Amino acid sequence: MNYRVILNVLGTVIKFLGISLLVPLLVALYYNEPGSVRIFIISSVLAILTGILLEYKYRAEFELHHRESFVIVAMGWFSVAVFGAVPYLLSGISPIDSLFESMSGFTTTGSTILTDIESHSRSFLFWRSMTQWLGGMGIIVLVIAILPRLAIAGRQMFNSEAPGPIKDKLKPRLKDTAQILWGVYVTFTALEIILLKSAGMSLYDAVVHSFSTMASGGFSPNNESIAGFGSVLIEVIIITFMLVAGANFSLMYRTLRVDMKSIFRDKEFQGYLSIILLATVVISFQLWNFGETLFDSIRYATFQVVAVMTTTGFASADFNLWPESARMILLLLMFIGGSAGSTSGAIKVIRVMLLVKFGLREIQKLIHPKIVKPIRIGENVIPDEVMQAILSFFVLYLLMFVLSSSVLSVLGLDMITSISASATTLGNVGPGLNLVGPMADFSTIPIIGKIVLILNMWIGRLEVMTVLILFVPSFWKK
Repeated sequence: MNYRVILNVLGTVIKFLGISLLVPLLVALYYNEPGSVRIFIISSVLAILTGILLEYKYRAEFELHHRESFVIVAMGWFSVAVFGAVPYLLSGISPIDSLFESMSGFTTTGSTILTDIESHSRSFLFWRSMTQWLGGMGIIVLVIAILPRLAIAGRQMFNSEAPGPIKDKLKPRLKDTAQILWGVYVTFTALEIILLKSAGMSLYDAVVHSFSTMASGGFSPNNESIAGFGSVLIEVIIITFMLVAGANFSLMYRTLRVDMKSIFRDKEFQGYLSIILLATVVISFQLWNFGETLFDSIRYATFQVVAVMTTTGFASADFNLWPESARMILLLLMFIGGSAGSTSGAIKVIRVMLLVKFGLREIQKLIHPKIVKPIRIGENVIPDEVMQAILSFFVLYLLMFVLSSSVLSVLGLDMITSISASATTLGNVGPGLNLVGPMADFSTIPIIGKIVLILNMWIGRLEVMTVLILFVPSFWKK
């Protein structure tokens, strides 16, 4: 294990975060917020100096191996969450709560411990949404896109951070792939800002909500989230871009630059839209029976299904007050998530589809023991090693969910709160049910519970394996 290379790269990542902290500093200067100016100067200088020190002290011949890549990605994400928490800490928030809010931002979870969001400064809330935007496409992917030395040996880091069982390689050079993904990401973000501004939002609101939407994050500077705007047009725009954020960005690039029909031939995208449509129809019918008008039933159901399915977590209504059956559907969607290669969290549609196909094949094998039937997605045969990795991921994902839910229950939380809090943090969704509903927050969770949920967010964003492998003793042996 080459610790010099690990610490050197971590220094680069931390230094990059320090430079990023200059952006909310400019926002604080623009809005004349002297207290925030001081906070962001200290936070930025601390991160930049720490990064430079690590880069200088641990200069080494740059060569990355398999194990170093896992450590860099896992610890890189944890490091940016720690240094990203400094502005919260200097604002008077407790250390655990600061780390919770920061980890929730960078992992694009959207769960919050803030009880009165609107009481904080504009620059504070800008940084909060910006952390989600930085984490949406991936911190390591962004650094690879900028620094050629990481792109030379960063394939394993890219694979460890990128969501989904199958990694798309758009270009032979890793740097080119990273730049394309971030280019698509930035383009859609800019387009959403323009549309939201045209729909009546202030430029500030348009920017921070676009950051959160394209990252599938869900942080909003309003206590009532998107419901505070009361605008159907704004909701339609955000629904559209949540759908985009929950789709495979490589597929989006191919659709825009290579073949316009490729998106409609993609089996995962078809499954993604089918689940959303089915859930929307069922919940709309339930809300209509519950007493809502037909228009409002469709409006609220569509927004919340898309927000939860894409793990964005915005709220246009308090779905904590909806019928039990509707809440159960939303809870199930928290486990599914969006497409592989998107900014969404959770298990991903492609894994769910392959698990269903695997289960059906095993049933057929019981009837016809000698049958040979490969698992396919469209015309593509899925190799056995990919299916084995998916099954391993699924088992470990459920294990982490059961363990964290059990710990929260032991701490005295009710079953629905415990289950939904675990599901929403592990899947990087945001709001849960009961005590952690869309119009509530996570401030009432005990400290031990918050630590468990912080780990959930970290593990969930890096798709379980990248973090859990660090706790295997043999991983650290020569």
